[in-house]
Amino acid sequence: MTSNGPILVVEDDPWTRLIGVVLDPTTSEERCAAFADFMSPDEPNFVGWCDALRARAGALYPSEVRLVPSQTELRDNLSAACALVVESFAVGPQELRCAPKLKVVHKYGAVLRNIDVAACAAAGVKVLGVRRRANIACAEHALALMLALARRIHRINGLTSIERLAGAKRPFKPFDRRHVPGANWARISATRSLHGSTIGIIGLGEIGREIAARAAAFEMNVLYFQRTRLPDAEEAALHASYRPLDALLAQSDWVVPQLPGDVSTRHLIDGPRLARMK
Repeated sequence: MTSNGPILVVEDDPWTRLIGVVLDPTTSEERCAAFADFMSPDEPNFVGWCDALRARAGALYPSEVRLVPSQTELRDNLSAACALVVESFAVGPQELRCAPKLKVVHKYGAVLRNIDVAACAAAGVKVLGVRRRANIACAEHALALMLALARRIHRINGLTSIERLAGAKRPFKPFDRRHVPGANWARISATRSLHGSTIGIIGLGEIGREIAARAAAFEMNVLYFQRTRLPDAEEAALHASYRPLDALLAQSDWVVPQLPGDVSTRHLIDGPRLARMK
């Protein structure tokens, strides 16, 4: 395809496809409609939202957005690209040699480990990143699930009256307030706090780091395992301590795997490893 506008090479990902919807007028109506439907709970006026972004994009609209599904196709399309957006694909000297017009590399994420930042700086290519809203939402949801289990919300949900307690076949037996505080009036046993407990995060990537930050705010003890241990300074910033996987499983009150679901991780948590958990 020949374009008079800027050429943007974008790693093909369900989220990054939105770049084409906003900036590339040749994007199919089917894809535009699918994104309008997907975003309708938060952006009921999706067309107006896109128009507002285009107005802010300046010379980037209209652009030719080339979605590439592999590292090889990424390199093959870089010769005319002024911008590159990647999530997991590597950007290093080999890619930069293929991209004489490249001005900026944007990581769809905040962890730049797949981008050779020094090589980009030497080539005069700016490197940008972004905290993904989806990663933040995943981390918040993980904490919400832990809170629900710790506070037994799944058992107490809806038990807000004497009638509902009776319907759940639970007695209404108020504590003797002449002598004791009033708490846990539904008498749900085994509630606990996240504070002071230990969370083990398997995979301290984009989502794992968001979870670690929130767990530290709850004053949880944060452990992590992954193939490559982080530098001491990053561990200190995340308030996280490295453990081998079996030790993490044995020491953690909560275990949160944050790994890609593929053949390399299938059955990572198996019977013997479940047996090592508390």
